[in-house]
Amino acid sequence: MSHLAYDLAVIGSGPAGQKAALNAAKLGKRVALVERQDCVGGVCIHTGTIPSKAIREAVLHLTGIRERALYGDSYAVKQDIHMDDLLYRARHVVKTEVDVIRSQMSRNGITVLVGHAAFADPHTLRVTRGDEVTEARAKHILIASGTEPARPASVPFTPGKIIDSDELLQLAELPRSMVIVGGGVIGTEYACMLAAVGVHVTMVESRPRLLEFVDDEIAESLQFRMRDMGVRLRLGEMVAKIAMVDGRVEATLGSNKTIYSDTLLFAVGRQGATAALNLPAAGLTADSRGRLKVNETFQTAVPHIYAAGDVIGFPALAATSMEQGRLASSHMFHVLTEAQSPLFPFGIYTIPEISMVGATEQALTQQNVPYEAGIARYREIARGQLIADPHGLLKLLFHPQSRRLLGVHAIGTGATELIHIGQAVMAAGMPIDYFVESVFNYPTLAECYKVAALDGINRVRTPEDLQIDVQSAEPPATKAA
Repeated sequence: MSHLAYDLAVIGSGPAGQKAALNAAKLGKRVALVERQDCVGGVCIHTGTIPSKAIREAVLHLTGIRERALYGDSYAVKQDIHMDDLLYRARHVVKTEVDVIRSQMSRNGITVLVGHAAFADPHTLRVTRGDEVTEARAKHILIASGTEPARPASVPFTPGKIIDSDELLQLAELPRSMVIVGGGVIGTEYACMLAAVGVHVTMVESRPRLLEFVDDEIAESLQFRMRDMGVRLRLGEMVAKIAMVDGRVEATLGSNKTIYSDTLLFAVGRQGATAALNLPAAGLTADSRGRLKVNETFQTAVPHIYAAGDVIGFPALAATSMEQGRLASSHMFHVLTEAQSPLFPFGIYTIPEISMVGATEQALTQQNVPYEAGIARYREIARGQLIADPHGLLKLLFHPQSRRLLGVHAIGTGATELIHIGQAVMAAGMPIDYFVESVFNYPTLAECYKVAALDGINRVRTPEDLQIDVQSAEPPATKAA
């Protein structure tokens, strides 16, 4: 058994682990990164964010769904789409991303240890790969092991038939029909993709609507678009029993409805990947979902052991995980950094995509905060016509007196890119007047901000404001010669 000593040992090479390791290495520290798979990148690169978004891009391209508003519903780049067609792009992107990460680690002198990590004591990790065992002793340890799909014992998982989101990527062929249990981010994203390529999708969600943390108007718009694509939504329904009957999946709902399909995707929740880490040896305990509790500087109950990324729970976004990893490694080596901004954007890659930053209408109402909304629809914007997306919209929520921006919500093409303009204005504490007074490139979707701001301002103008506007518009009186 070999023994190695480091300033920081990181468990997991996903977004949080990568950025923590790179940040520490740039501070001149000796860093080891432990990854159980042969390829770095974690869930984000191999089974989560990148593959699913690559499949989505392949779906959009091959089906021509973006262009159908212009060329008709029968328009498609490829008529007969197979699973291999969708995975081709994913494999290419994953390989490229893995190469980029490997190069970053090598350039920064980070030691990558491949194997399963487990605590031997609070400062030592035992890394096992086959018969080979390496002990890595470190002053600080960061747990960034991520999550894995929840697999309750009551669900009879069957390869190719009753699957989780990781196994979806291993399907040899697209099924003709699929039941998706769970209307969270993963379930809704895959429901949209599969429906777009012709799979008959039925989604079962126990809550009264999808994505309850999303603004009501945006979520309702998504549900309308999903139904329009052929997705059958069973909202407010629970799955009581799942079984295989004569080679098909039979899902029985709590209301005694029975749904038959070729395949069932179980997408209800994810578990922290901590079961194999031997946490008691480090003096740690995970909760019932495998997650670790941390303080505002990402320290666990054992001060020299930190945790970041999906393993600590909400918001479980790749972007926030990267920042958590960076902040954790900065704190452990006494580098002063600003706390993470609460204004992190959400990006949900459904079809159409959704993005948001700040408060929703329902949250402001519950908090008794007065607000007004300004809306711009893509069909009002030249760029919206050019990209053939008449359904997209951008909504600004703002305080009616100060006009300070409180929330930005978007659905439609490019929503996840568009949101960052609003994020910057919110972070600066500026009023929506900024959008009115600024010049945006024409034709772009960014013009939505100006249109939405004008719409909102017109809603809060009083008759006195309008009178002032008229008077200021009158030319000055000229003196008689």
